[in-house]
Order: sequence, then structure tokens, then C-alpha cells
Amino acid sequence: MKFLNILPLAALSTAFVIPDEQVMSQVSIESHRAPESAFDKLPTKEQTITEFENTFSKLIDTSKDAFDEAIDYVTETGEDVYSKAHETGFAAQAWLDSASNSIEDLGKHGKHSHHGHCKKPNMTVYELIAKSKYTTKLAALINEYEDLVELLNGTAANYTIFAPTDKAFEKIPSHAPKPSKEQLKRVLLYHVSPEFFPAGRVLVTKTIPTALDVETLGIGPQRLSINLSLKLLTVNFYSRIVAINIFGTNGVIHGVDSLLIPPPKAAKIIQFLPGEFSTLELGLTKTGLLKVINDTSNHVGGTLFAPSNFAFQKLGTRINGFLFSEYGQKYLKALLKYHVVANQTLYSDAYYKSESTDVDESGIPKGYFHIDLPTLLEDKSLSIDVGRYGRFINIKINGFSTVSISDGIAADGVIHVVSNVLIPPKPVDSGLQQWDGEELSVDELKDRLEPLTVNEEL
Repeated sequence: MKFLNILPLAALSTAFVIPDEQVMSQVSIESHRAPESAFDKLPTKEQTITEFENTFSKLIDTSKDAFDEAIDYVTETGEDVYSKAHETGFAAQAWLDSASNSIEDLGKHGKHSHHGHCKKPNMTVYELIAKSKYTTKLAALINEYEDLVELLNGTAANYTIFAPTDKAFEKIPSHAPKPSKEQLKRVLLYHVSPEFFPAGRVLVTKTIPTALDVETLGIGPQRLSINLSLKLLTVNFYSRIVAINIFGTNGVIHGVDSLLIPPPKAAKIIQFLPGEFSTLELGLTKTGLLKVINDTSNHVGGTLFAPSNFAFQKLGTRINGFLFSEYGQKYLKALLKYHVVANQTLYSDAYYKSESTDVDESGIPKGYFHIDLPTLLEDKSLSIDVGRYGRFINIKINGFSTVSISDGIAADGVIHVVSNVLIPPKPVDSGLQQWDGEELSVDELKDRLEPLTVNEEL
């Protein structure tokens, strides 16, 4: 069986949730690909939805306050459903694919009631993990840290644990070097949320905060991404949830089939995905902005609105030829700076500011939310409108451009793929005139950008 080192999990993953470089060099994960013959037998979207509904309902009905019964059920009857879903071997690519593979019919899943089917819990989440025959390896790792044992036995919060089963650890090849104790603790904390997320709440959530605090995000913790697609319910786009709602006295456990690895920086993610961002990477490299974005000493958290290769193509060959010419580089730099927000991290359902702004982490409310985000382009902000109802989220920029794929979780912020290159507004007598997608000539683009290039000589 072929194993891939987690470093190419960048190429091995397109979830935008690709492992941290330090951990990537220490741990390896097995690449899963469906056999060629399976492609001919893939279920229709309607069949997948129906099978997911049936399996999800049965998981709720059979999950008790211990891992073993829930995992036994999945092992005996649920694996066939999972095997029918097409698996891409690349988590990073899975993030991009999530935009087209999403199953829209998920609202009703959150309505299932699970409380009537569960025994009253009498063990903590740590005790449940420690006593289960399916999480012996996870329990052994947790036992190496007295503070983690105390945390998961305590009542400071109602915790949510995404617990990798023993089979998840089998994906690590025997020759992989053992991570340092500090790195391993970071990985374990990334599986724990200090908030309570039973299955119904997980289903309507896009990102979940974890117990892993990272300096590169400021006051906000690292987050997990939740996705519902043809791979069914996944965490960080590659780790499938195989058991749900195992309740303890101080929280809930969901079983997952792969280890969750903290993501790398945003700049690395862009480099990992040339099929989607080669034009953006070229522009960031030519203008020196790639190094700026990658240097976390000059920013704490951030939001990158990343135009895809197709978004650049929509500008036309003349504008692209001009921007990427030697003469056009100062205009290109001004344009790309308009896509970068420093010190403020806007997920689709959460918002972090750096400590310097003296504002606490806050969630994005349901319904309508508006915010103006200052960019690296001096005195120019992006007008962001977020429409949110559960998992159904629409993000518009400057009233025109939309986020086509959201929540590319990074170590130092978040990436959102945008459907158009973002063009700064043009000053007019009545104020500012936003670009609304009309065709631009090279001269018209230069007129918009010229006043903004004063400090952009290369």
C-alpha cells in the first residue's frame, strides 16, 4: 500500500487545511484512492443523500455513551456507504471541490433529536476514550500529558472531542519519525473544542474553534472546518466522522477516521495549489508580496481574498499582459495589496481581530452582517456583506464579487476564493464608484490604479 509523506498532503490535500510544516515533516498519512472500477459505480447525488440520511439516522439511534457500540455499528453496516463515496487523495483539492460537491439537502438533518436515544452519561469524555477498545492509541497519547487528562476530566467547559480511532493511527507508516512532545500536544489540542458541538450543531456549522492557541492568529484559537459533501460529513475535508454523539458528563465525542493536523501558513497553501492559483502566486512572487504575507512578524492573523486563475482570465489577455509586464508591476502590486487584509481574520462564521485592536473574538450572527476590512493598499477597504443562515452562507465583496469557496483555514488566517479579481473603487464627484464587472481597458485600469501606485515602485 502506498504511503505519502504529509508534506505533499498539500498536493495530497486540497482542503486548504493542510498540515503544519513542522508536523508535516514528522508524520505521514496514507493516501486513499478509490479503485478505477469504482468510478463507474459511483452513486447519483440523490442516492448518496438518501443513504446518508439513513446512515445518519441510524448513527443517532445507535450511538450510546461509549465508543464501542457506535464504532461497531459503523464497522458492521456503515462502511459500505462510505466506500461508495468518491475519495480524492488530496485534502487541499477536496477543499476546492467542496464548492461543487456540497449536498444542499442538509437542513433537516439538524432536526433529529438524539437525547431520547442516549443513556444518561456517567463518565467524562476522558474516561470514555480511556475505556474504549477503539481509542487505545489516542488514550495512550493523552496519558502522556497530565494537564490534558485533567482538562478532559474537568468541568471547566462542555468539550467536543474529534477522536481518531485506532484505525486512524494505522495510516501512519511505521518508518515515520516520532513528533516531538510539544508538536504532539499541539496535534492533540487540535482535536479538542472547548465548546459543545453535538451532531446537530456540527451539521450547521462551517468552522469550529479548538483548544489550540497559535501566536499567528492573535487572540483567536485555530479552527477546524466542517464540510458536508459526497464524502459525507468531514472535518478539514479529509477526516470522515464515523461515529457521533458519544456523550460524557462534560461534553461529547465524535469519532473520526484520520488524524487532524494543524494547517500551514496561507502563502504555503497558495503555493500548494498551482492548478487554482498559479497566476496569483506568480503575481505575489513578482511583486514581493508572497514574502510579506508569509512573514508573520509583521501581522497577526489575516484574510486573503484569492482570485483563481479563471478570475484573472476574465480580465482579458491585454490587461494580464500589461499587469505582468515590467512596466505594469507597480500596478499589479497595488492591485494585489487590495486583496490582502492584515490583523483581521474573517471566517464565514467567526471574526478575529489582533490584540492590538483590543477587540475580542466574536462570531458572525445569523442573518445579515456587514464589515469594512482595511487592506494593505493604503486607505482602501473592502466592503464585506455576509448573509448567514446555518451552513448556508453568502459573502459579497464591494456589492458585486462573491466568495466562491470559503474558509481555507491557515495557520496565520483564512483564505477565501473570489470569483473576480477585486478592482479598487474610482473616486467620483459623489464619492466612490465601485467596479461592478464592466469590461475594462488597460487605460481604464491604469486610471483607477495610478493614484494608488505612488509608493509601489519596485
